[in-house]
Amino acid sequence: MIEKETFAERLGWRPGDRAVIIHVDDAGMSHESNRGAMRAIADGAATSCSVMAPCAWTSEFAHYWKTQPNLDAGLHVTLTAEWSEYRWGPVAGKQAVPGLVDPEGCLWPDVPDVLAHATPDEVETEIRAQLDRLLFMGLRPTHLDTHMGTVYGSVDYLQRYIQVGVEHRIPVFLPGGHMQYMHETDAIPPGAPVDMIGAVAEAVWESGLPVLDDCHLVGYDWPLERKLEAYCDVLRRMRPGLMQIIVHATEVTDAFAAITDSGPTRQGDLDVMLDPRFRKCIEDEGIILATWAELAARREQCV
Repeated sequence: MIEKETFAERLGWRPGDRAVIIHVDDAGMSHESNRGAMRAIADGAATSCSVMAPCAWTSEFAHYWKTQPNLDAGLHVTLTAEWSEYRWGPVAGKQAVPGLVDPEGCLWPDVPDVLAHATPDEVETEIRAQLDRLLFMGLRPTHLDTHMGTVYGSVDYLQRYIQVGVEHRIPVFLPGGHMQYMHETDAIPPGAPVDMIGAVAEAVWESGLPVLDDCHLVGYDWPLERKLEAYCDVLRRMRPGLMQIIVHATEVTDAFAAITDSGPTRQGDLDVMLDPRFRKCIEDEGIILATWAELAARREQCV
């Protein structure tokens, strides 16, 4: 059986190459999240991150971003506010996007709530407002991705998200190749258009934007004592192609516990990123580390 050409090959890598973006989610959410993203990239194995524009600590990360012109940082499109005591509202304002707002005046806590109340127009309005916030600060994101996978909950949401990326010539997070780990880990969100994802991926490619072959995003729930080995195992078993590994590297403080009890697993992700044994695994496996900025540049060179 002839293997289908991977998106990595389309972007100029050789057949058999395994290219990986190691991506830190949730910058901007808190001081601890910012510190974790900064350290995971500057001192560790991570290559990219994205920022939550509605959150209170976005300005701190933006100030750092401006001192790092080569930082690969995207917009983490945020349509939910999941923590019970620390919450945020839409950048567009509740009058502009009433369907995205819960009885506390914040974004809904979970994806089904968004699907039940928010129209595609409201989702697009909020995506544009979040992007405009970064652009207004003089920051151009290297990519768009989605907090809690919300835009994948609806075909209409997904189309609006892609539309904004295409219009601004900003790559959008979209796994559309073999999706080895997406299928293995059952990580495709309910409601995602699995039966049409190939066609969507091809349309995004034809628009001039890059596409991923796969994504791994379930390390959040791994026991701390096996995180390092588990992440290394992901690299060892990875099929050829272009994949993003999502981590939530966070430099946890006592105050972070007031936001969420997920501090230990997030600190565990940071510890793995900083661990020389993880870097050695990357080298031993011949993994090629990539960024979204590189993907965009490679896509521009494709005929």
